[in-house]
Amino acid sequence: MTKAPFVAMATVTAALGTALGSLALQLRADGNEQYVESVATFSVLMYVTAALVMVTWVRDGRPHSK
Repeated sequence: MTKAPFVAMATVTAALGTALGSLALQLRADGNEQYVESVATFSVLMYVTAALVMVTWVRDGRPHSK
């Protein structure tokens, strides 16, 4: 399989994680503490998802044994 879909998905997912991390910092600065934990958790989830997409790409590129 080509690497373009995997790289694009991982990049977009990591960018979303970065945007959510920035939002969490802004929420904390604005005093909206009740939302910070949820947004920060979702940000970490996006980074984990991006890492798992890259692991899938690496595993898909290996030769399959029969």
